[in-house]
Amino acid sequence: MLLKNYRPILALAVPAMIENLLQTLVGFADTLFVARIGLKAVTAVGAANALLAVYIAVFMAVGIGTSSLIAKSIGSGNLSVARDAARQSTIVALYSGIFTGLVTVFAASGLLVLMGTQASIRDESMIYLQIVAIPSVIIALMIHFGNVLRASGDTRTPMLISVIVNLIHLLFDYLLIFGWDGFQGFGVPGAAYATVLARLIGVLLLWHFIHRSAIRFSWFQASKKSDRVIRLDIIRLSLPAAAERLIMRLGQVVYLGMILRMGTEIYAANLIAENIETFAYLPGLGLSVAATILVGRSLGAGQPQSAKNIGYQAVIVGIVIMSLSGVLLYFGTPVVANWFTDNVPAQQMITLAMRIDAFFMPPLAVGLVLAGALQGSGDTKSPMYSTALGMWGIRVIFIYLLGLQLHLGIAGIWIAQGIDLTFKALFLHLRYKKFFHLKVSTARSLR
Repeated sequence: MLLKNYRPILALAVPAMIENLLQTLVGFADTLFVARIGLKAVTAVGAANALLAVYIAVFMAVGIGTSSLIAKSIGSGNLSVARDAARQSTIVALYSGIFTGLVTVFAASGLLVLMGTQASIRDESMIYLQIVAIPSVIIALMIHFGNVLRASGDTRTPMLISVIVNLIHLLFDYLLIFGWDGFQGFGVPGAAYATVLARLIGVLLLWHFIHRSAIRFSWFQASKKSDRVIRLDIIRLSLPAAAERLIMRLGQVVYLGMILRMGTEIYAANLIAENIETFAYLPGLGLSVAATILVGRSLGAGQPQSAKNIGYQAVIVGIVIMSLSGVLLYFGTPVVANWFTDNVPAQQMITLAMRIDAFFMPPLAVGLVLAGALQGSGDTKSPMYSTALGMWGIRVIFIYLLGLQLHLGIAGIWIAQGIDLTFKALFLHLRYKKFFHLKVSTARSLR
């Protein structure tokens, strides 16, 4: 009976976990390939990706608004509204991709300077950023189309497409970075070209399957009065989510600038540690997707108590799985760190970071899953508040105090992050409890 209760969650979460794992493996391999060029190249790509993460945050925010609307519409049996939401959100995604591409054209250099990128790596970082970010519309559509399919309850198709795209990415990565049989690779720019080409293939495949799905839509559909209402709903839900992501990413830009001041070796070790840690995030991210869809559907069907229970069930699964991830991080990092670099001090710093992080896996699980559940319910403000308070009130301040002032280096960075994760878990639990107490009480009073 217990397994039966968790089965709908796992049926949606597991494919999302696998998809995230595949994407992470490509990022892992990307960093591994670039690391063979040198730690300086890793730092250059890392600085560019820190800015790209800000763009991706905006695109993912559009997906949060889309997921909530589509899930609720399907839960209430209104497929027509789900299709309209998919179409209108695609238009929003297109505009956001074009906008960030233009920002890259005119402000890339200034942005890299703003985040404190060292002059010795700025040119290489600039080249990587321009190649990947000027065609930002490709990133926007790939993220968005995957969200549309997942919100409709199809998490398998994005997973299968991810398998294909990631294999292509790895092939392009190796060929364009290092070359083959007389063809000289491009080094760091090759990694950027491989990323763009793989994502373009992903966009085309995802669109093909959307066109064959129940929420297919036409680009040439006549405009309706309801389109404006749906578009405004998407923007209303997405703006707090976008603000949350931007707050988080801008905070990262600030604290990565602090880490750069600690030295290139610490920055590179921290970047590699973050790549390793990404694997531990995967169960929480997959369960967050499942919670968003199932909570949204239950609320759309007028079942707030069921929605509340689903969120807590997903949290339990997340804590169990991510605690196991913490054990793997603690004991497995020394081996993995050796794959990235033969620099012994860097290996030691990476291991120390991950062993600190291992103890904060349970609060990370709670925060990720409850954020997804709240977003599925239409509350996109609570995750924004938790991120704003946690990032700027805790993480940035404590990295400055522990990392720079007390000279704890990489240990200070990861202790600060752990304190932030614990705060977010407590904050989101209180918001979730209050939100559904009101929902359930209102539903009972209407009976």
